[in-house]
Amino acid sequence: MRFTRSRILALVFTLTLLACGLPAWTQNVAGARWTPIGPDGGDARSLSYDPENPDHILLGTSSGDLFSTADAGASWSRIAHLGAEDDMVLDHIIFSPQNHAIYLAAWSIDDNQRGDLFRSRDGGRTWTILPGLHNKSIRSFVIAPSDPATMIVGALDGVFRSNDAGETWNRISPEGHAEIHNIESLAIDPRNPDIIYAGTWHLPWKTEDGGRTWRSMKQGLIDDSDIFSIIVDHSNPATVFLSACSGIYKSENAGGLFHKIQGIPFSARRTRMLHQDPQQAGVVYAGTTEGLWRTSDAGATWKRVTPANVIVNDISVDPRDPARVLLATDRSGVLLSTNSTVSFTPSNRGFVHRQVTALAEDPEDPSTVFVGVVNDKEYGGVFLTHDGGAHWQQRSSGLGGRDIFVLRAVAGGTILGGTNNGIFELQKNGSEWHPINDVVIERRITVKLPRPGSKAKTLTRVENTRSTIVGHVNDIRIAGNTWYAATAQGVLVSDNAGKSWHGGPVLGNRGFVSVAAAGHVVSAATLNAVFVSTDSAATWQEAALPEKVHAIRSITVAPDSTLWVAAREGAYRSSDAGQNWQRVMNGLPAHNLIAITANSEGRHMVATTGADLVYESSDGGVTWRATNTGWNIRIVTLNSGRVLAATAFDGIVTQAGAESLAVASSGSRR
Repeated sequence: MRFTRSRILALVFTLTLLACGLPAWTQNVAGARWTPIGPDGGDARSLSYDPENPDHILLGTSSGDLFSTADAGASWSRIAHLGAEDDMVLDHIIFSPQNHAIYLAAWSIDDNQRGDLFRSRDGGRTWTILPGLHNKSIRSFVIAPSDPATMIVGALDGVFRSNDAGETWNRISPEGHAEIHNIESLAIDPRNPDIIYAGTWHLPWKTEDGGRTWRSMKQGLIDDSDIFSIIVDHSNPATVFLSACSGIYKSENAGGLFHKIQGIPFSARRTRMLHQDPQQAGVVYAGTTEGLWRTSDAGATWKRVTPANVIVNDISVDPRDPARVLLATDRSGVLLSTNSTVSFTPSNRGFVHRQVTALAEDPEDPSTVFVGVVNDKEYGGVFLTHDGGAHWQQRSSGLGGRDIFVLRAVAGGTILGGTNNGIFELQKNGSEWHPINDVVIERRITVKLPRPGSKAKTLTRVENTRSTIVGHVNDIRIAGNTWYAATAQGVLVSDNAGKSWHGGPVLGNRGFVSVAAAGHVVSAATLNAVFVSTDSAATWQEAALPEKVHAIRSITVAPDSTLWVAAREGAYRSSDAGQNWQRVMNGLPAHNLIAITANSEGRHMVATTGADLVYESSDGGVTWRATNTGWNIRIVTLNSGRVLAATAFDGIVTQAGAESLAVASSGSRR
């Protein structure tokens, strides 16, 4: 399957808009071990159990994180991170029955020239890269059932084989072949390790002599079919199933001829994973983009056994008890059935793989925290904890599956949410979000009424033009009783608690990514321009930003009205309403700033880059010092003596006992 980063990083842009106002700090940020606290769930990519102890299961993600369970999925813990960045997709995990090692194939979602095959000899806690396949984008990986020393890897540049459990590798597909490349799926005959099936982004191929010769298996297949998954019947190797973008196919003569299976609707044709029950050969599962399908008669009839909105990435059936089925899914994490797929329940305790883009705390109750996520649709939105992260509940009713770009707390307990389509409000202790998107533009029209023999009478009438906020709302700021919103339509202002908004394009500019305010000074930014108002957004002037700045991530107005810009090109500061700018380093990195925030006095400041270094200043931004947190941090905020931080893919992490930004190295996840 040609996996793109459209879901995983569709909102990287959004993640750069996370400038988050810090509360009035009375102490510095904490220094202790960082702990993930949720919200549980998100995207799960792959599953694999230990055949000697099926309660031990590993779970791979699409950002390099590896999780483990020792209780068959009842609880999970993060045990490793593979790769230097957050771009490794952990698609294939295999426990070797020969040498008690675990093998894991990964590929980079950002770079088709990168990927690796890893091996662990300690249950998955530490990993080494097998050198023979270094920097290959590995999309499929199998071990021969009849000879565990035989391993086959499918990469973008062909098929490779090892006969010594991964120590050495040889290419077995013709180098530079016009068709045998982009290997998305593999299967090996359960009785003969030289019979290998390889699915490409354009039809499948087969070798019966260990790769010396290959033949196309296209009879019965719709041309140009991406082959996502192949399984060979463990009880009858002549029966082969494969899934393609055009549907599911079955062959009863070892791939000589395929026929398309009926019973699964066209809309669910993208079947990422096929899986045969280890005990019942007639039971086959099809994990599709529209739920899990099951056949108990070898494909003659099919039944969907999950809701259609479940996107299945992988399937694991307990070899001791086939009624117990685990699913790795997009958005809904791990789903568990203990009754042969009659029903499924979430099994995500300790597993967190969500893209958090917003964080807000109840100013009256520090243990109450709201978190906003993106890309999880009806399984995402906003999550709420009343006990500092020990327990979470989804609070997304009324949002309609929208992505959350920003959350702000208002005095009195109301929470505002900026989404990919409008602004919503959740009242204190409320259970449902309500839209507050009415825009009223007032226009005064003056007319003169002629009067015979006297001076014309002048009348002024007020016309209101009404519209609705649509599109992205990237930032919201609260300044006293005035609310400001950076939107795709421009900068909008409400002075009546969201009952209506006014404003729009600023000097003809739309597409605002950030807004900030202190007193009457308001500043708003597009990707490459900054605008400043000194009269609460009544009038605007464009700031004289340095020409080299082309990718602004956020803007901050300090309490003394100093403007701070965080941009791809670094940090910039202006003390004269944007007329002159000074590039700020003195401990800050030269590039890739996401957010710069200040406390209510303006002395204590924190800057983030989306990486594991967080920067802190205690002198109003004159000098900065860096701390390695061990997590890729997007937002940092202090919550009643502990730090809360939002990460790119790992949910919320926290430190207890806040005293300084120095973090013990033991807190690193890598």
